[in-house]
Amino acid sequence: MGSMGKALPATVDEIRRAQRAEGPAAVLAIGTANPPTIMPQDDYPDYYFRVTNSEHLTDLKAKLSRICNHNKSGIRQRYLHLNEELLAANPGFIDPKRPSLDERVEMASAAVPELAAKAATKAIAEWGRPATDITHLIFSTYSGARAPSGDRRLASLLGLRPTVSRTILNLHGCYGGGRSLQLAKEIAENNRGARVLVACSELTLIAFYGPEGGCVDNIIGQTLFGDGAGAVVVGADPDAAVERPLFEMAFATQTTIPESEDAISMQYSKCGMEYHLSSKVPRLIGCNVERSLVDTFRTLGVTAAWNDLFWAVHPGGRAILDNIEEVLGLEDDKLAASRHVLSEFGNMSGTTVIFVLDELRRRRAAAAKQGGETPEWGVLMAFGPGITIETIVLHTPSNPELEGN
Repeated sequence: MGSMGKALPATVDEIRRAQRAEGPAAVLAIGTANPPTIMPQDDYPDYYFRVTNSEHLTDLKAKLSRICNHNKSGIRQRYLHLNEELLAANPGFIDPKRPSLDERVEMASAAVPELAAKAATKAIAEWGRPATDITHLIFSTYSGARAPSGDRRLASLLGLRPTVSRTILNLHGCYGGGRSLQLAKEIAENNRGARVLVACSELTLIAFYGPEGGCVDNIIGQTLFGDGAGAVVVGADPDAAVERPLFEMAFATQTTIPESEDAISMQYSKCGMEYHLSSKVPRLIGCNVERSLVDTFRTLGVTAAWNDLFWAVHPGGRAILDNIEEVLGLEDDKLAASRHVLSEFGNMSGTTVIFVLDELRRRRAAAAKQGGETPEWGVLMAFGPGITIETIVLHTPSNPELEGN
């Protein structure tokens, strides 16, 4: 046995302290991307029933038309990867009882990381450092059903270094973006010099079906969900010469609403992914959101007036935003960024909250240019299966440069 050499001069505590960052994790850059096909919300019922050969279901079409109406849904348009050409080439996607999982996974395995790469490329360009400086990758999607997963493909597309530490989050649904950001915070603050790329990418092709004989929840879901990808670079102790912190992450927590396990669910079958959305979800979130916030700020030892904060809330649907606004007594403009993202993109599951952060920083930059004041502290919230609530307390550094690309 060879000599082990001299004993390490440091203690375990000293080694640990040397590995940790000095300051809080911060959002250093944001990028977003969508497929090219834009679907106006009011046109969707005609499109959906035509491409699925279901125009004979007149009563169901009338119901979907009422739900889709942009004044009711709060959605003006959505972006979709699955277009008429792809549906023509994959007719099995239309029948909810026809086995098509293999074809869906094959398509998603290529398209999901490719869309994520478009968003991540924008974020890395804004960040201003080479992609090889990324030390960790967190990739969240509900469309992953293969190994190696989309994170491996994304790392290759971006040219990340072989030693990048990858983590895949699968089927977290609408709270995936919040969960990813909290994990990125933990990694960045506990690994000095770490730069974490968070990427979320969701394509509804994994759960697209025609209406005949299908699950009512899934049919209604066709009116809500859109496709998109978002990416965020997270790091602590930013290099002032290159990096600009947009939002510091002061504290993060997760909680689960009791007796809500069955309110939101997703499950793969041989025909694709089926999901269940209870009509009680907006009320369940509304009844529990303030308690979650009070507990979060109590842990920090501070109190907050809700209207003194800025808000980055996942727009799961118009009813969810309406309930939160009412329960918290928020002023009309407090959820404006969330309502705008819902209007222009629909609900893109875990990706959506990254779009909200991006919209929020644009609005703050515009207000600053006009000499307006914006809150220094804010909250990011995301909701998903469980029902799980992700909460992150955000802080804006002094005189941040919030302009995006």
